[in-house]
Amino acid sequence: MDGDRVEIDGGIMEGGGQILRVSTALSCLLGLPLRVRRIRAGRSQPGLRPQHLSGLEIIRDLCEGKLEGGEMGSTEITFTPGKIKGGTHIADTKTAGSVCLLMQVAMPCVLFAASPSELHLKGGTNAEMAPQIDYTVMVFKPIVEKFNFTFNCDIKKRGYYPQGGGEVVVQMSPVKELSPINLTERGTVTKIYGRAFVAGALPIKLAKDMSAAAVRCIRKEIRDLYINIQPVREPDDQAVGTGSGIIVVAETSTGCLLAGSSLGKRGKNADKVGIEAAEILLRNLKHGGAVDDSLQDQLIIFMALANGVSRVKSGPITLHTQTAIHFAEQLTKAKFTVTKSEEEDPSKDTYIIECQGMGMINRNL
Repeated sequence: MDGDRVEIDGGIMEGGGQILRVSTALSCLLGLPLRVRRIRAGRSQPGLRPQHLSGLEIIRDLCEGKLEGGEMGSTEITFTPGKIKGGTHIADTKTAGSVCLLMQVAMPCVLFAASPSELHLKGGTNAEMAPQIDYTVMVFKPIVEKFNFTFNCDIKKRGYYPQGGGEVVVQMSPVKELSPINLTERGTVTKIYGRAFVAGALPIKLAKDMSAAAVRCIRKEIRDLYINIQPVREPDDQAVGTGSGIIVVAETSTGCLLAGSSLGKRGKNADKVGIEAAEILLRNLKHGGAVDDSLQDQLIIFMALANGVSRVKSGPITLHTQTAIHFAEQLTKAKFTVTKSEEEDPSKDTYIIECQGMGMINRNL
């Protein structure tokens, strides 16, 4: 493939950083040289932002690859991957750029490294337009581990917009291959829990208000379940800056986890933050899928790499998911099909995402 770079149009479909994350991770895994043009072409500030650049740099470092065009604002990069190695890797956005998005790009790669890895990811732990670290730990981790790997995620410090300053350490060992998953039985909701947090200059009362508002909102729809949303004030030595937010998780009888979350910001009433998270959760419960809208697209790359057929039942397919599928199919031999689920209940808007994975084998082990 060497003279043959895979050409990626970074401006199509979702048109954002996700195209970069999926395509560079797969380029690294498959040893495919890559050129990405028109990076974030439709965004108000096109090209690479600190978030995306840190992601590219960690992938480059993980596999001792070559990256050209890796500077702020660049709308075209070329990437030539090398061999994936374990060990300690550091990525620092130096902003409130999301550590969870850095984790998303690096994690599939280090699963196929030659030895265990430790990722030190620095930036925002609870950032807009990205999963909150609490979501990653409470929902993403237990579900993605069904692909037959485990990882440890240690939140050293939380960091918020605008300065970031959070740090998360992820430890994981490589695997020989990934097992396919089957997440098609939603089951019934058995418990609802979560955490409402404040940090820095904000009083605990705000966390209590967010929690109470979320509980009231859920109670209108779900009357008979105990709901436990813990209000927390983050310890000053474990949080940088001032921030607030909430995550609410529903667990089902079949082990599915669905969530809603929201972040506080200046001028936004605490009740509104709580209600927003609760409404997202209720919306995710209503469609009848076994995964929520935020998890949908995060599973695609693992489904593509797995050895066998994965099936996931979800609500309406998000543009992020369509984009992830498009690029996973373009770069791997995985085949995806999305079909409307045959529900007895016509009010449910559910789909089955099925993938015949490429069966990636870790040649380093």
